[in-house]
This record gives sequence, structure tokens and C-alpha cells, in this order.
Amino acid sequence: MVRAGETASPTLLKGHPVAGQRKYYEGSRGLHAPGRETALGLEIATSERMLGICRGRRKFLAVSLTLLCIPAVTWLYLFAGSYEDGKPVSLSPLESQPHSPRYTASSQRERESLEVRVREVEEENRALRRQLSLAQGRAPGHRRGNHSKTYSMEEGTGDSENLRAGIVAGNSSECGQQPVVEKCETIHVAIVCAGYNASRDVVTLVKSVLFHRRNPLHFHLIADSIAEQILATLFQTWMVPAVRVDFYNADELKSEVSWIPNKHYSGIYGLMKLVLTKTLPANLERVIVLDTDITFATDIAELWAVFHKFKGQQVLGLVENQSDWYLGNLWKNHRPWPALGRGYNTGVILLLLDKLRKMKWEQMWRLTAERELMGMLSTSLADQDIFNAVIKQNPFLVYQLPCFWNVQLSDHTRSEQCYRDVSDLKVIHWNSPKKLRVKNKHVEFFRNLYLTFLEYDGNLLRRELFGCPSEADVNSENLQKQLSELDEDDLCYEFRRERFTVHRTHLYFLHYEYESASDNTDVTLVAQLSMDRLQMLEAICKHWEGPISLALYLSDAEAQQFLRYAQGSEVLMGRHNVAYHIVYKEGQFYPVNLLRNVAMKHVGTPYMFLSDIDFLPMKSVIQLDLANTKKAMIIPAFETLRYRLSFPKSKAELLSMLDMGTLFTFRYHVWTKGHAPTNFAKWRTATTPYRVEWEADFEPYVVVRRDCPEYDRRFVGFGWNKVAHIMELDAQEYEFTVLPNAYMIHMPHAPSFDITKFRSNKQYRICLKTLKEEFQQDMSRRYGFAALKYLTAENNS
Repeated sequence: MVRAGETASPTLLKGHPVAGQRKYYEGSRGLHAPGRETALGLEIATSERMLGICRGRRKFLAVSLTLLCIPAVTWLYLFAGSYEDGKPVSLSPLESQPHSPRYTASSQRERESLEVRVREVEEENRALRRQLSLAQGRAPGHRRGNHSKTYSMEEGTGDSENLRAGIVAGNSSECGQQPVVEKCETIHVAIVCAGYNASRDVVTLVKSVLFHRRNPLHFHLIADSIAEQILATLFQTWMVPAVRVDFYNADELKSEVSWIPNKHYSGIYGLMKLVLTKTLPANLERVIVLDTDITFATDIAELWAVFHKFKGQQVLGLVENQSDWYLGNLWKNHRPWPALGRGYNTGVILLLLDKLRKMKWEQMWRLTAERELMGMLSTSLADQDIFNAVIKQNPFLVYQLPCFWNVQLSDHTRSEQCYRDVSDLKVIHWNSPKKLRVKNKHVEFFRNLYLTFLEYDGNLLRRELFGCPSEADVNSENLQKQLSELDEDDLCYEFRRERFTVHRTHLYFLHYEYESASDNTDVTLVAQLSMDRLQMLEAICKHWEGPISLALYLSDAEAQQFLRYAQGSEVLMGRHNVAYHIVYKEGQFYPVNLLRNVAMKHVGTPYMFLSDIDFLPMKSVIQLDLANTKKAMIIPAFETLRYRLSFPKSKAELLSMLDMGTLFTFRYHVWTKGHAPTNFAKWRTATTPYRVEWEADFEPYVVVRRDCPEYDRRFVGFGWNKVAHIMELDAQEYEFTVLPNAYMIHMPHAPSFDITKFRSNKQYRICLKTLKEEFQQDMSRRYGFAALKYLTAENNS
């Protein structure tokens, strides 16, 4: 549980800025020395006034000398006063015994007085050091426009050693500390993201930024339609306070850079940082631009504060390239684009957008690119080559960032020179095609840091910024209103609350491709699962050749385990028409119907087969006349008690297995009512589809049109989740028709945690019965007189 104003922290390494908890501070907290009218007190007051008026070096030096001299003078005084008749007065307890010839009542009082004075002077010295430290933080604030802003090192950027030491001195002749970031100032971050896989990298980057941040954030995402769909859903369901996200259509920007030949693996999207001055809002003055393969190890506000150091015509903040790429000596005949010295890496860029626009940046980079492409023919490192060519001609544009703001882990790197210990690290950049497999002396530590954020529970980042009110969010306000209307003393409160829980959702976690059939008759299999059913995926993919939409209920760490499992499976990697949607764990119940709804919502075919993950379906289902009628085509369900089963290739083979006792009709021995209306006796001889009527507790697996009703979210875990949905279909006058040659087989597995809870927890069963009654009442209100049959059937069952 993360309290307001604190940051939960994974344990990384002692001394690392990630380790431990950080607290927000509000304003400077003054610590005052004891109020004694002494010369020492006057020195303190004088020093404080001097520092408050001007942070001049001479006055600062004078105070520092005072700090050093006062203890020395004091101890000389005490040392001299400890002599009697030119002989030292011993404070040794052995010499202070009554039998000692030096022991007298007078000397005992003097010794005690001296000890008191020593303690007083030590306390005054400590107070003086505190006053001096605080005086540095209370220097007059930097003014912009007509607003005076007060800055605090404690509240602004995470108190890095370099900022406390005044790293602004590098490009500045001004005396004293430049202002850092105001407590509630919004930090703007731009990221280019395209495709399915890139969205996963963006999430890890954002986690590392959110983990350390103490300021509101505004993300500007230049994304294609795929990445926008994924990330828009993710941020909407993440609901992180004080975070705003805007999207800019990357596909519309292609024409701006498509004329530039590019050999880099990032493709055309690797050139889009060049057009940010045109793409981002005209009133946005500055922005931090990041690659997706970045991991932050500190508060991003520290980087934002560097903008205050820009002088003159400096408009680009960049870190020097840490490989020899632009020196042209990596291999024979290597001919890089022109660059200033080692060149600059564009994985982290500070852009002063307003000044760039005034300098006509668009014209500048285009002319440079056109000129260089006449000889170079294409770029090798995408936008980085063009940025460096412009800088080569205009070196005054660059403010060189310290290299710890972009520790580059590419091959042949000099990144080890950027840090001495963990506290020096700010930003780690996995700028090698090999990513985590790159060779580096400390790569194991960097990899563990990255994996920490990769698997970090994103729910813990849903924390308010202390003292920074968030913008009003309609979804959040509605959620709070709904939750406030619930009775917390209700024994079924947790069940009711689950209906309104917003789960983070990452759509299309893996690459997805689907081409619709020419006759527009494709069916998507829809299912949901958790980590304990992961072993069923390969079997289902072997049995069902059509598209599949799966919702997986996983933690952040489990999502990474699933990713490794999928990438290591030839079967899963051989299928591109399987959509994996991650719904992240939250709460104590398995949100089975929410998962089904997520999988249903992202079906791309006209029809869908509503199944469960523990069923093996036949290879395909031929639906009948579903386009213009409301029909639910029932797939008869069977089960086996054997873990190894030769799946029947035909209905005749299945009937033979039924007769031999290898197969059974589904749940015939524990819950006959669930599938009895299917009429298995009739199915044995049927050659054409036949209609059946709804009965109480009926829960078949069906093929329906994509626009069918959603599942009711009030039902979680085990019990009534499918029954309620079939009842809703019947209420909407869907016709139930059994397919004569279709079938599916349930495979055995260990009981789920939810069914165990249902069977062992009386309160669970009571609450399920209560929710069931409330659902039936809602049905009566929605469908009127026709819905009375559900109550009657329930009473008779």
C-alpha cells in the first residue's frame, strides 16, 4: 500500500536512488538555533541575512570560514580554560576521585560547568550548520513573466548530489544556484511509438518515470493507429492521477519524412522526432524527447531543470555519443554521417520548441538532409544522423548534457566513464538491437534494474501527488460516486465493489495479424484464462485454426512470464491471428465476466464462439444464417477424465467414445441442468440443426454475432456467470439452435481457487444467491412481463 506522498520501491542496490522510500516535502522547513543572545547567535543571524540577500561567492566563503573558525576558537578557549596554574585539569574519572590531591569542590563545579559548555557549543555548531544549509535553499526565487516562483531543492527534483552542488555553474556566470522545478509544474514528455511490440517498451519506460516522479506529467505520444489503440486503453484504465496523455497521428506525419531513405531498424518512425516542432502544440515551449528503450533511475524533474541552464542560442540538450560510430573507425570503409567530434545520441533530447520554431528548424534540417543525402544516399541511424549533421554546421545549438543522462549500452560503448557508483546513474539507454543481451561490465545490474520496472505492480503507481491537485477526471469522479453509494457494512460489499473496479488493460500484448475471409464468415474463438491454465494455449491453437481473442488475468510479473512462455513456443509464435489482452490483477476475485467482455470487445470477425480455455474445440464451426437473425448456435459440450485423449476426428468417432465410456456429456454427474436442454439423445441421430428452449440454469457454449450482449460484471469467480448471459440472450429473443455435427471437449484439470472458495465459504454462496436475485429483479425491470418466467422457472427448479 502506497501512502500519499510516498513512493513504493523495489530493492535494487544499497545507495541507489530507487532504493528506499522518498517523501514529498512542502516548502522549506526551517531549523533554528537556540535563542541565546550571544556573539555566536549574532554570527548565525548575520550569516543567514547575508545568504538570504545574495548568494555571492565571497559572502558564502565568509560564512563558510566562520563555520570553520568558530569551533576552532571555541575549543582553543575551552582548552586554555582547562589549565590551572599552567597544568591541565584532567577529566579522567580516575583522577576525579575524592582521594585525588587535585579533587576539590571548586574544581568539580568547574569541570561540570565545562562539560555543560562543551555540549552547548556542540549543539550551537550543529544548529549553525543546519542554518547554513537552509539558507542556501532560501535564496530568492527565479522570476519568469509576472509570477514569482519559490523553489525548494527538497520538494523539486529528488535532491541529487549534483544539483545540491550547483551543477548549473558549467554554462553560467551567475552566482549561486539556478532555480529547479516548481513543485506542481507540469513536465512534458514526447515519445514516438508504433506497432504492437513497442507499446510494451513504452509501459516500462513510463513505469520508471512514474516511480520517481514528484510532478504532474503530460505525455505526448506520436503513435500509429495500433499503438494509439493499445496505449489509449492502457492509460484510461490505469487512471494515474496528475498524468495527461495526448496522441498525434504518426501515419499523417509519414509524408514529412518518407522521402528520407533510412536503413535503421526503427524504420520511418525513427525519423519523426525531426518534425516535433510542427507536430506538438504551438504553445508548448519545451519538451523532453525519449526513445522507448529508456529506463529512468531518478526523478525526471532533475532533467527538466536542466532547461534553466540553456544560454544564448542553445536549443538542443544532448549527451555525447558513447561509441566510436561517428569517428568512423569501427571497421574498414565505415563512412558515417558528419558529426561534431564523437557526435550526439538522440535517445534523450531536451527541445526548446519555441526557439527552434523561431530559428526555422524545419527548413534547417531539411536543407541539411538534402545536401548530405546526395553523398550518403541514406541514413544509418535515422534522425540521429540528421541531428548531428545540423549540429556539425551549427555547434552553438547544443547544450551538452552530462553523460549520465543517457548511459548508452550499445556495442563498443564508453558508457562506463559516465558513472562511478550507483548514485551517478540517471538514465539507462538500451540502444542496441540486442537490447538486454548487450555486452557491458555492469550489464547484470542494468538488466535487473530494467526487470524491476518491467515486473513492478503498476497499480502501486496510482498515487496522488501530495499538494498537487489533479485535473477533474469524469471517469474517476463517476467511479468514486458509485463506490460511495455502496454500503461498506454489507457482508457482500467486496462482491459489489468488484463490479466497479477498473483493471489496467493492455490490449494486443503480442503482435497480431488477421485477414478477413472473402465470404465474411469467419468465427473468432473467445476465452479467458489465468496463469494456472497457460498450458492449454498450445492445445487450443492446434485445434482451432481461426482467429482467437484471449483475455489473460495476470500480475505484471506474470505477464512477463507469459511473454517468455509465448516467445519460446513454436506453436504460439507460429500463430499471428491470436490476440492476447492482458487484464492486470486487482482485488480478491477473478473477474471472469470482465475478462470475457474484454476478449469479446476486440473480436474482428462477424461471429464469435464463446468458449472457455479448458475446452478443446473442433477445428472450425460453420454457422447458419446468423447475419440477419438473432441466433445462438449451441456447440454440444462433452468431457473426459483422461489427461491424454485422442481427439475424435468425426461425430461417429465421438459417439463410439461415448459408448465406450471414454467421453461423457459435460457435467452430467454434478450439474446436469447446465446442459440438459441441449438434448444429447436427439443430437446423437440429428443431421440438421434443431431448436431447443431455454430452461433454468442453462449455460451452453454458443456461436453468436459480434454485437451480442455483454456478460454481467456483478458475477465474479465461480457461479452463475454464464447462466446470467444465456438468460439475457433469451430475454432479447435469441433463438437457441443446436449444431448437429459440432462438438467440444472439456479437459480435466485441478479445481480452480474460485470453485474451492465457493464450496468452502458459506458467505460466498450467500452473496452469490443475493446477486442472482438482484440480477433477476433487474431483468424484470428491463424486459417487463416476459422476464417473469425466469423467476417462475427458478422457483420450480
